[in-house]
Amino acid sequence: MTIQATLDRDITPAGKDYDLVRKTIERISLDYRAQPSLEEIASDLQVSPSRLQKTFSRWAGLTPKAFLQAVTLDHARRLLGHERLPLLDASYELGLSGPGRLHDLFVTHEAMSPGDFKTGGDGLEIQYGFHPCPFGTAVLLATSRGLCGLAFADPGGEAAALEDMARRWPGARLVQDPQATASYVQRIFSPQQWRADQPLRIVMIGTDFQVRVWEALLKIPLGQASTYQDVARAIGKPTAARAVGAAVGRNPISFVVPCHRALGKSGALTGYHWGITRKRAMLGWETGCAQSGAA
Repeated sequence: MTIQATLDRDITPAGKDYDLVRKTIERISLDYRAQPSLEEIASDLQVSPSRLQKTFSRWAGLTPKAFLQAVTLDHARRLLGHERLPLLDASYELGLSGPGRLHDLFVTHEAMSPGDFKTGGDGLEIQYGFHPCPFGTAVLLATSRGLCGLAFADPGGEAAALEDMARRWPGARLVQDPQATASYVQRIFSPQQWRADQPLRIVMIGTDFQVRVWEALLKIPLGQASTYQDVARAIGKPTAARAVGAAVGRNPISFVVPCHRALGKSGALTGYHWGITRKRAMLGWETGCAQSGAA
């Protein structure tokens, strides 16, 4: 099946704001050990500190400093992984301010029947759209029953990301309809809209085993993380850590079904389908939201 990935409009905001935010996230995510100051980051990116502060805060919902503190918690996971210390405890060990009341994406989910998956989604219509988000371009896919796919792309990679998703359900008919998917991107990336009385509806399309793994991922709280082994135990398959890892990697609804919160056995970050830098950024963004009280 050939899918045409066309942007009916340029979704990159006017000016260089998006590029500045993307580079800042990448700079902090990769160089957090050096604890770069706002002035150092601004100098590297050739902008003024005030512009960097205002632009990043407007886009990400927190300051570059708060984001840096949050990303530093990745280091805590690696340092304390063998002790199996929870992420929040690790933040206290590092002297960082502990998160306040934690909320997560309030999600209600259902699974398509095994038959729907086995036929590759034959007869299923999926609307898709491209939208800017804190982690690049979000590629959202939805059915009449709810969100079924969320992928990420850097500029120029939209077609490849969409094709990656389309291969998962070769029998489905994909229709570009950004108006149908726009409301999802607002719900997903605006913590103020994470409400229990208005849950985000998602549809999981996978094997029985994959769906069980994805359901377990939904139970990992915001600001925390679990290993593949933990997830395997949670679904009653303690020896299936490797198979769990494969199912995590096949999760089609990235971020909402938080596969980025799944870590290796030692507590270290492992590969992420949409890039390890993006995984670091997601963990930092989530923890930063919790610390700032936005969630």
